[in-house]
Amino acid sequence: MDDILSFPPRRRLGHQALILNHDGAVLLVATTYKYGLFLPGGSAESCELPHLAARRHVEVETGLVLPLRDVLAIDYVEARKYPEGMNFVYCGGIVTAEQERAVKSHLPPPGEITDLCWKPRSELGSVMDEDQLRRVRHALTARDSGVSLPMLLAGTPAD
Repeated sequence: MDDILSFPPRRRLGHQALILNHDGAVLLVATTYKYGLFLPGGSAESCELPHLAARRHVEVETGLVLPLRDVLAIDYVEARKYPEGMNFVYCGGIVTAEQERAVKSHLPPPGEITDLCWKPRSELGSVMDEDQLRRVRHALTARDSGVSLPMLLAGTPAD
């Protein structure tokens, strides 16, 4: 058994947040390294708690500090250009008008994030890759239905 754990399979773990404004538009980011728009988020560092990785990426990319405790969707992505991966979409909730203004004036670190924008649900299909679009639509459906999974840490809800 120790041999199996000595060389665990390589897998990417992504942590993203679904954040809405008062009109129901979705906050998306454009990056220098991928085509299309994406939910804010990224990978966890070694030994970083998953929800805190999502929180860190959201803060760096958007300037928002949000409690990300509930998972709306978990999306397995098979190996293609990158190793297989799992993406966790956390509920970022609906931001206030003040938070929305702060996002508009936020300057993300240069070299990675090129734009932050709010897109109405009706426009998501024209700005997102099909895989991303399906993930976001499922997360929106879960959120609208009041369905989520709590992020647990050793069986205890995360702070």
